[in-house]
Amino acid sequence: MSPDVEMLKALLAAQPSNTAHDMALRMLAGELLEPLEPSETDMADPAELIAAFQALIPAIEQAMWAPAPDIDATLLETYQAAFRHMEHLIARQGADPRHRFIVVIPVADRPLHLSGCLESLLRLCRTYHYGGVIDGRYRKVEVVIADDSKAAENIAANRAIAARFNDAGIAVDYFGLEEQLAEIDALSDAQRQALSNILGEIERTAFYHKGASLMRNIAYLKLNRLAAEEDERTLFYFIDSDQEFQIRTTGPAGDRELFATNFLYYLDQAFTHSGATLLTGKVVGDPPVSPAVMAGNFLDDAIAFLRQVAAEPPAEACRFHDDHGWRGDDASYHDMAALFGFAAGSAAFRYRCTLPGTHRNTDCFGDFSTRLHRFFYGEHPTRSTYYRFEDTLAGIRPARTVYTGNYAFKPAALRYFIPFATLRLRMAGPVLGRIIRAEIPGAFVSANLPMLHRRTVRETGQAEFRPGIAAAAANIDLSGEFERQFYGDVMLFTIEKLTDAGFPTHLPTREQIVETLEAIHCHLCELYDQRRQLIATKLGELSAILHAPENWWNRETENIAARAGFDAFVANIAHNFGEASQAVVQASDLRAQRLDEIAAAILRYPQDRDAWQGALARHER
Repeated sequence: MSPDVEMLKALLAAQPSNTAHDMALRMLAGELLEPLEPSETDMADPAELIAAFQALIPAIEQAMWAPAPDIDATLLETYQAAFRHMEHLIARQGADPRHRFIVVIPVADRPLHLSGCLESLLRLCRTYHYGGVIDGRYRKVEVVIADDSKAAENIAANRAIAARFNDAGIAVDYFGLEEQLAEIDALSDAQRQALSNILGEIERTAFYHKGASLMRNIAYLKLNRLAAEEDERTLFYFIDSDQEFQIRTTGPAGDRELFATNFLYYLDQAFTHSGATLLTGKVVGDPPVSPAVMAGNFLDDAIAFLRQVAAEPPAEACRFHDDHGWRGDDASYHDMAALFGFAAGSAAFRYRCTLPGTHRNTDCFGDFSTRLHRFFYGEHPTRSTYYRFEDTLAGIRPARTVYTGNYAFKPAALRYFIPFATLRLRMAGPVLGRIIRAEIPGAFVSANLPMLHRRTVRETGQAEFRPGIAAAAANIDLSGEFERQFYGDVMLFTIEKLTDAGFPTHLPTREQIVETLEAIHCHLCELYDQRRQLIATKLGELSAILHAPENWWNRETENIAARAGFDAFVANIAHNFGEASQAVVQASDLRAQRLDEIAAAILRYPQDRDAWQGALARHER
């Protein structure tokens, strides 16, 4: 018998031994050694075997993650096989009362990201077989692609991607611009007018790039109709197109991306046993926040890298592959993490080189310089987030933020549309979360089910479309992103104070709302200005090290391109986080306009919610 099966038997030694447990082990051993005879499994009680696998899987999982933050690859294969055996047994029973998933993927001009996302879902299905497979099709998994693209070639590409994965065994419904307008046209004129703050003004000739919040709300109309047509339990599962159903781990051998979490199984279990109405996960990999709030800590890391690499002989083997020790600091990528209740870190993170094979320190320097440009599209070269294992079901806890790229909910939660969508601000998920927490705190939960977030495309190393960022060659302007982030923060912390005082059940007066908004705006202006001054100081330090004539990269023509990459980075940081950035948050005209819009939107929220409930009632059974 293989050592792996012996280990599994040891893991189960503390549990009462019975025939079902023994047979489950032998079934699992069949993937490693010889399978059971068909007559043996035919005579077994499927319910008892399913229970045995349900007891076996957590034991495998605990052992698999024992070397955390890395993972035992051999045990991972055993873990995945255990799920496939269990799904086969569930299929033999006939009836399967578990949840069916409709996975919704909003996308705007990102066909490469969309393809990677769906490929990961297909691999998840092939790895774990959740819900079973009939004639090559996965029974309990469907996809809705909510396309907000502008470019005709990307729309065509997204349609082709939908058809390709539909042929591969996952039912895919393409929800394009025409289909979205059809949902809106099904509303009455009065309803469309009443819902204008939720669905936006309908511009039929330019019905694209509406923004993620408006796109989700429009998709909710379709999901409401689907919920009325379904006879079995359904969960709606929203993910972003730049995410994948994988996790990222790290260890002495470097980073690995693995299908080591059975997302659908655990979501089904969580909703079955926790009383959740809406459950949110998080992300690993690239940060879920804007580069507008990450420049300070990345400058710390870039300065540390230059100091370290300057001390290394350029022609010697790269010294940036050693195990630097993993830190899983929550929100370590956020310059103002303390605002959100996280401990503010002070130490710089050491860069870990990603170049394969044998290479020199000068090669690492050059590669780091190419990664600097990606920062402005949301990738953080030094502060990637890694998966930390905990028992998924035992770790379910009350939530306060909806991660809009990774949340699932029952049809009843469709009543919680994305609020204030027409303002097109960032922080929509945290704002929504504060409102839901105020109303159904026990039914709004989070779980350790993070998806892999990838800001740039693996094949090209480039970013696809991102709103709020204008790029021309090496020059990047984040002003749109910066403004959406700042006033998104103003909105969030205003809503947090208002919900603490009873909103939305109790609506404050306009004067109370304006007073709160102005106080929050003033406080955040001070914090953003303090950060801007720190960034200016750090940028000066970086420039001094970069241009110091004694540093080896300034003496070799081989490093000209790398130095140019650093110079472009310095120029873009100066442009986006200098005086101009503070002007964005302090401009009196913009301030007056934004605060007035936010106050009016908050005052309208009760009417918007009533109108939304009326629209949802069209399809109630």
